[in-house]
Amino acid sequence: MSILVVGSVALDTVLTPLEEKIDLLGGSATYFAAAASYFAPVRIVGAVGEDFQMNQLEFLKERSVDLGGLQIRSGRTFRWTGRYGDDPNDRETIDLQYGVFAGFSPLLPDDYGASEYIFLANINPELQLRVLQQITAPKLIMADTIDHWIERRRGVLLEVLKGVHAVTLNDTEAKKLAGEDNLIRASKAILKMGPEIVIIKKGEHGALMVTGDSLFALPACPVENVCDPTGAGDSFAGGFMGYLHRTGDLTEESLRKAVACGTVMASFVVERFSVDGIRSLSQEDIERRLREFKGITWFEEVDPWG
Repeated sequence: MSILVVGSVALDTVLTPLEEKIDLLGGSATYFAAAASYFAPVRIVGAVGEDFQMNQLEFLKERSVDLGGLQIRSGRTFRWTGRYGDDPNDRETIDLQYGVFAGFSPLLPDDYGASEYIFLANINPELQLRVLQQITAPKLIMADTIDHWIERRRGVLLEVLKGVHAVTLNDTEAKKLAGEDNLIRASKAILKMGPEIVIIKKGEHGALMVTGDSLFALPACPVENVCDPTGAGDSFAGGFMGYLHRTGDLTEESLRKAVACGTVMASFVVERFSVDGIRSLSQEDIERRLREFKGITWFEEVDPWG
C-alpha cells in the first residue's frame, strides 16, 4: 500500500541574497513525495495547468510515485514567489497565483481511498476535510497548515484536526492556533483539539514532537551551506511518514526515529534549489547522514555529581 499525499505541484520563483531562480519545480506534494519515495511508494493527488511540463516529474515516476491522481486542467499551474533574507528563516511571500488550484476539488481515484498513511499537505482545510470524507481505513493521517488558514478558516480547520492523528506546523502557527505564547502549552492545547501527535517545525532550530505522554526534540541537522529552505517542512513530513510506513510501527521509539529521518531529509533539500537536493540520493547517502546526525545528538547518561 502506498502513502497518499494531497497537495500542490507548483512552479516556484525563489529569490535569495545571492541568486534568483524562476519557475522551479515546487509544491508541497512534490517535496513530500520526493522525500517519502526513498522509504515507500507514494500516490499524489493534485492539479497542474496545461503549461506544466510533465517530464519534470519523471524522476518521481522512476521512484514508484503514482501520478494517477494528478489532474491536468485548463489554465495555469499554481505559482509561488518568495524572497529569503540573509537569515534563511526570514521568508517573504511576494506573489501567489493559485491558477488551476483555485478550483481544485480532490476526488480520489477508487483505490486511493483505502490508503492507510495519508498526508494532507498545506491546502485549504475545506479540501482537507473532503479528503478525510473519502478515506476508509487509515492508520495514520497527518495534516499540515499555515497561519493563513488558522486566521481565515479556523472553524473548518478545527473540524480537520478532529479527524487526523497528527498535525505539523511551525512555532508561530502553533502559538496562534492555540492562543498560547509557550510551545509546550500550545502543543498540549492542540492535542486537546483532536490529534494524538503534534510536530512543531522550528526551522534551523529543529523540531519538537509532543504526544499525550511525551516530549521529544531534535535540533536541525547541520549543513555547511543553506541554499534554498523552500520545501524543508514538506520534505521533513515525507521522511517522517515514509519511515513509519516502511516499518509499520507507530510506537514512541519509532516516532522518534521518524523525526530523525524527517530531519535528515530536510537537511538534504535545503542544500540546493528546488528538489535537486533530494532528486537522486542513494540509500548510502541517507544512512551516512543519519549516522552523522546520531553522532552529534547522542550522549551517554550523565551523572553530574559523579
